[in-house]
Amino acid sequence: MKILLDECIDRRLAKEIEGHEAVTVPQAGWSGMQNGELLRRAQGQFDVFVTVDRNLAFQLQLPQFTIAVIVLQAPTNRLKDLRSLLPELQRILPTAPKGQVTLVSL
Repeated sequence: MKILLDECIDRRLAKEIEGHEAVTVPQAGWSGMQNGELLRRAQGQFDVFVTVDRNLAFQLQLPQFTIAVIVLQAPTNRLKDLRSLLPELQRILPTAPKGQVTLVSL
């Protein structure tokens, strides 16, 4: 699976997602892009977009996109807090529905 991590997520998390190809928005060359344009571009190259932006589902009409969106809910977006969500993230990656938000929290 190809995973795109939002720029608000520590890039080191990409290396800790096992069995999948994970890159960050800056690595893809899309820094500073608005969420709608970002998802339009990403859906052609990635299967899943991972973010900590809890408002994303309210800002966009997600069913129009052919990419799954996973929102990580941790106390902060610091690596140590996001690492605790990795087991659940790994578990749901294969079944995350496209065009919908899936929440991952403790």
